[in-house]
Amino acid sequence: MKGILFVFIGGGLGSVLRFILGKIGNSNGTGIPYGTFAANILGSLLIGFILGWAAKNQGISENTMLLLATGFCGGFTTFSTFAYENHVFLKAGDFTSFALYTIGSFVVGFMAVFTGIWLVKHF
Repeated sequence: MKGILFVFIGGGLGSVLRFILGKIGNSNGTGIPYGTFAANILGSLLIGFILGWAAKNQGISENTMLLLATGFCGGFTTFSTFAYENHVFLKAGDFTSFALYTIGSFVVGFMAVFTGIWLVKHF
């Protein structure tokens, strides 16, 4: 039950921060939803850092992992919004934005995870 509370708190904080980034970075018009993109990339970097730190130091408690990795990163990043935004691009016939957003999110997201792990490993 304690673990659920940590996920709940972390998820709530991550979701609120994602909401704020979305309000700031996503335009009401057409174009790439930079707020969602930023949340997903920053969340990928953060989870790489957290999991890299946990692997390197063996010092992060299960509750801290639940709070930060499962809760915060899970609430902060959003696959469902990413999928919906791509649906909007396809429905509008904006294949260029669809391709840029999709490929960019996957490539930069993976690179962010690896960068987070690399940073912990080398510093």
